[in-house]
Amino acid sequence: MTWVKICGMTNLEDALVAVEAGVDALGFVFYAGSPRKVDVETARGMVAELPERLEKVGVFVNECEDKICEAVDRAGLTAVQLHGDDQDPHLADLLVSRRAQVKILAGISMHLPNPAGWAMKWRPDVVHAYLVDSGTSSKPGGTGEPFDWAASAPKIDVIRRLGNVVIAGGLRPSNVASALDVLKPWGVDVASGVEAWPGKKDPEMVRAFVQAVRRTETSA
Repeated sequence: MTWVKICGMTNLEDALVAVEAGVDALGFVFYAGSPRKVDVETARGMVAELPERLEKVGVFVNECEDKICEAVDRAGLTAVQLHGDDQDPHLADLLVSRRAQVKILAGISMHLPNPAGWAMKWRPDVVHAYLVDSGTSSKPGGTGEPFDWAASAPKIDVIRRLGNVVIAGGLRPSNVASALDVLKPWGVDVASGVEAWPGKKDPEMVRAFVQAVRRTETSA
């Protein structure tokens, strides 16, 4: 089954809707520049009400090791997602050495000159998945618009040899099936594509997104 993550959770109501819809992971953004930013205590309150099976992913941009570890401990995160032009891939090694139970998702922007080369800088035995998105230096983590899937497919094939690939950036209920068909990723990640407005999810869109993913599995 395709791994499904809904990112940018800001309130428990939306989180529980996503759980009921059948997602595998929820993302909590700790980047100050995001309209979906939450503080550690808000994330902690949500995580405390979520099923143990669910992956709770903290999203960080150019953040330091100590602050990430603190957020992991206080909020009860099970995974961290790392973005940013200044992010040192060696940070993943340090995090795993200090918090062995935490899974690492490495953000890979398809707007980089050589995204596959950037992916190769991360140790594949440390990275749980490579999150391939449409982020830019001004909008790390995604622009809300899809990158060119067909043109990017050869680069993503290279990244896939390193490990699991999660597709993000501009996904929505109406196009996620096409993304799965073209790129055949291990997982998908959506934020703005299922929102009523930034930071507030639309329950029907969340359900429609998950259903669209699951339909591709039954038709395969």
